[in-house]
Amino acid sequence: MLERLHESGIRAEHAYVAGFVSIGLSFTSWFLSKSLERAGVARADRWGIFIGEWAPTFFAIGNGLRTYEK
Repeated sequence: MLERLHESGIRAEHAYVAGFVSIGLSFTSWFLSKSLERAGVARADRWGIFIGEWAPTFFAIGNGLRTYEK
């Protein structure tokens, strides 16, 4: 999988940026869900956690790509 990602032009830096963006999206989705929806804080927390779980995946892919690039 890492080889295919590397061959398609995706580098470790791209995955790291995606990880940091997902952290920002996690906070944004939590805040907007809390502010705009009437479902309560529990639903906002679920949105934030759901998107926040993407970050470690992107960082792991970045680490894998980094070792593949060397």
